[in-house]
Amino acid sequence: MSKELKTGIVAVVIIALFVWGYNFLKGQDLFNPGTRYFYVEFDNISGLNEASMVSINGLKVGRISEINFNKNPERRGNLVVKLSVDNRFSFSKNSIAKIYSAGLMGGQNLAIIPNYDGEEAKSGDFLRGEIEQDLIGSLSDKLTPRLEHTIDGVDSLVTGFNQILDYKSRRSLNRSILNLEKTVTDVRRTLSSVNSMLNNSKGNLEETIKNTKKITEDFSKVSGDLAKANLGGTVKKLETTLTNVNVILADMKSGKGTLGKLMTDKAMYTNLTNASKELEELLREMKLNPKRFVHFSLFGKKAKGYNKENSNKNVSNK
Repeated sequence: MSKELKTGIVAVVIIALFVWGYNFLKGQDLFNPGTRYFYVEFDNISGLNEASMVSINGLKVGRISEINFNKNPERRGNLVVKLSVDNRFSFSKNSIAKIYSAGLMGGQNLAIIPNYDGEEAKSGDFLRGEIEQDLIGSLSDKLTPRLEHTIDGVDSLVTGFNQILDYKSRRSLNRSILNLEKTVTDVRRTLSSVNSMLNNSKGNLEETIKNTKKITEDFSKVSGDLAKANLGGTVKKLETTLTNVNVILADMKSGKGTLGKLMTDKAMYTNLTNASKELEELLREMKLNPKRFVHFSLFGKKAKGYNKENSNKNVSNK
């Protein structure tokens, strides 16, 4: 085989591959003769491109082959989309070709909504076209009525608020705002004064904290000493002493001993009282008439005897 023939064969193969690749990118498969072509007319294709995928129930069945303007003067401006569909899939003329969004960042594709009622669609037939609303558009349609309702409510609220706030009310509100600003200013000044006082008293506070810490440590030490002390023995001794005191008090109450008899024996109490009175009278008489008790006479004169009435008179005369 000559060199020129080899070069020619390679050139033909390259050209064939180029043609096939170009048509494949356009959605036309030259090696699949079982392909049908359908047409769909749109007034807006929403970004649909040539070679975009055509699917039925999510399964890829073809591609967009061409997109051209309608040459009919009465329908000028509309776009005619030519799509190729694998011959294995059949549907009726009543089927719908719908443009849908492949995702938030994806392009537009075309889906055939098959309808099997009626005459079967043949190559070259026109299908009815629709555009599925994208996610943003759907949300916008759902939110727009609610936003309008909310805006109406806010507008009504503002109108009512303006009606309530007449001239006097607005003046009162302004005064309240001014008073609030003044209060805030006073609070700031007070806080500034407090901060200054704290800064000036910082040394005293630190000294107070140190003293408090020392007192706490001393108290902890005293608590430890008390814990180590024999408090149990001291408490037992105190209990013994109290028991003895209770026994003594019980004996006194029952009349045992001198104190008990003094507390319970009325006769003894009376005798002690009388003896105390007589002793008092005797001491008084000795003070008033000592000669009766200490006798000293050169002439042998006898002293007078003790007379209770005279003693009382002398006391009263004094």
